Amino acid sequence: MAVTLGSDINIVPAPKLQTTGQNYIDFLSSGTKGWAQQYMPEIYEAEVERYGKRTISGFLEAVGAEEAMASDQVVWSEQGRLHLRYEGTHVTGTGAKTITLSTSDHAIRDNDMIVVACNAKNKVFKAHVTSIAGAVLTVACYEFAGLSGSNSAGLANADAVSVFVYGSEYGKGAVGRDASIEPEFKSFSNKPIIIKDKYNVDGSDTAQIGWVEVTGEEGQNGYLWYLKAEGDTRARFTDYLEMAMIESETKKTHGTSPEGTEGLLQAITDRGMYTGDAMNLTTFDLVLTELDKQGAIEENMMYLDRTHSLAVDDFLGDLSKGSNGGTAYGLFNNSAEMALNLGFTGFRRGSYDFYKSDWKYLNDRNLRGLNTEFVDANTARLHGVLVPAGVSSVYDENMGKNIKRPFLHVRYRASQADDRRFKTWITGSVGGNVTSDKDVMEVHYLSERCLVVQAANNFVKFV
Repeated sequence: MAVTLGSDINIVPAPKLQTTGQNYIDFLSSGTKGWAQQYMPEIYEAEVERYGKRTISGFLEAVGAEEAMASDQVVWSEQGRLHLRYEGTHVTGTGAKTITLSTSDHAIRDNDMIVVACNAKNKVFKAHVTSIAGAVLTVACYEFAGLSGSNSAGLANADAVSVFVYGSEYGKGAVGRDASIEPEFKSFSNKPIIIKDKYNVDGSDTAQIGWVEVTGEEGQNGYLWYLKAEGDTRARFTDYLEMAMIESETKKTHGTSPEGTEGLLQAITDRGMYTGDAMNLTTFDLVLTELDKQGAIEENMMYLDRTHSLAVDDFLGDLSKGSNGGTAYGLFNNSAEMALNLGFTGFRRGSYDFYKSDWKYLNDRNLRGLNTEFVDANTARLHGVLVPAGVSSVYDENMGKNIKRPFLHVRYRASQADDRRFKTWITGSVGGNVTSDKDVMEVHYLSERCLVVQAANNFVKFV
């Protein structure tokens, strides 16, 4: 069954201050006499908050932190993997067997012992590297399934294989290693963007009294409509600060300015993981398998839309229901005064702890919850993200030392002369602050910031 909105629901704010059929009380629609009637109708003083809490910010505050920066760019380095693995091709022939790696820039050395795996044929064999010529490894195979010598598990010529090193073997009196392995790391960077907004009101309108008492997310209340509008502008700008860090993209097409910044979704798309399968136990176990291959960070936060949040509740409830010898959705005493809780906030699976939270940004009808077919860069609706908890230790090239930071955090421009985290100022001649002869009060907002997504290989996007 589809849910249809009423025709009088206003979900698009007016682009400027003006009198329209949506922003003043019209008595003509309530009777034939309209404004000519003798007695005015009863009017509620308080504004009805029909959309509840309208702001969506808070995600980055929950999973990250904010820290000042003084440069136009933030650069950090992340550790490479400790063990060596390469892709290549198995080559058959009479005599010694060879494996051609996909690159000659590798760190496999003479006398290394290697495991060679062919996923296509589900075959694995072990070998000893006898000589190396660029990308070509000459190997002597160890015993496999009763076969020895130069046998290599019956693989065909040009079969794709993966290779990793598990040690080395030297004969008596052999010389030592002829080369060392340098640690591998990757360097990443991001740049801040400048975000601006402005609110203005004419001097005459600042004295106008509203008919309806108003409230807002920023705590403003009373009867002066322009204070309400200024509060809404501030709340909207606060949301923009978070949404820009989530949605922003770096420049990939034509043009020279602006260049953009890497947001959370782009970082996960380029360097993380994503799954488009239905949210059930099978899919989740596949995610755990991939997490094992990455950092295996024990604690993780999931921020989901309503669809995936309920799907997690359902498959967890199925695991604990009475037919499996348990009690559905936890233990309770069946009291008549008790409201049954059909949701979970966290669970443990394998060696991982997961904490689940609804993400309003994905449910809001004017944002990512625009409709059920909202399409992102991966041609599927965004259902949520998985973010590792805790901190990472990385080398900060500006500070020249290792630092510990949350995997997800915001850097904003600031110095002793100017703090651009959340900057606001008033211009004009209204409101007690005279900076010009304009009969207006202009409230300006500015921030300069970027998002740092460290260890993005441990993040998951649900689409």
